[in-house]
Amino acid sequence: MTRRLAYLLVPLLLTVAGCTASTEEPAGPAPATRAERPSPFADCAPLTAVPPSAPAPSGASGDPLPDLALSCFTGGAPVKVSDIRGPAVINVWASWCPPCRKELPAFQRLSERAGGRFQVIGVNSRDSRGGAQSIGEDFGVRFPMLVDQGDAFERALGRNAFPLTVLVDADGRIRHTDSTGALDDARLAELVRTHLGVRL
Repeated sequence: MTRRLAYLLVPLLLTVAGCTASTEEPAGPAPATRAERPSPFADCAPLTAVPPSAPAPSGASGDPLPDLALSCFTGGAPVKVSDIRGPAVINVWASWCPPCRKELPAFQRLSERAGGRFQVIGVNSRDSRGGAQSIGEDFGVRFPMLVDQGDAFERALGRNAFPLTVLVDADGRIRHTDSTGALDDARLAELVRTHLGVRL
């Protein structure tokens, strides 16, 4: 009798203690532990289209953009850098680089002043996604952002500097590369006027 009672009580006690495995499927997917923050940056799809008010190609000489593909921060298909249509101002930066953080707001203002005459494009290089995301949010950076996990873009240009600014003309050719340090509004306007022929 005692043994039979023990056989009946043990499963009951285990159930009360929560030690038995349930064969029931959970009701619905498990809740996400952390919601993914939306990207502060614009989509990269327009990068291979000519800016709407861009000046006509001039036939000027210069090196073409490197033939490599970079991911877009917002996702989607990788962008072939050599397919980017100019005029464009490309800013290579990283969140851990103090001069890069200093100049990013000036690049955002430049993108707002472009008025369809040229594109402003970021290349976030050798950085973490979280670091780039935070800087973009903190500084209100909205222009399209490509991601270079290593330094393929810089190596293709034969440069190893942060920050790095590349000015590309309407023919898609590199007109000037600047690695003098943090650029401000006046210096950016001068570079755009001198190398892209656009007055701000």
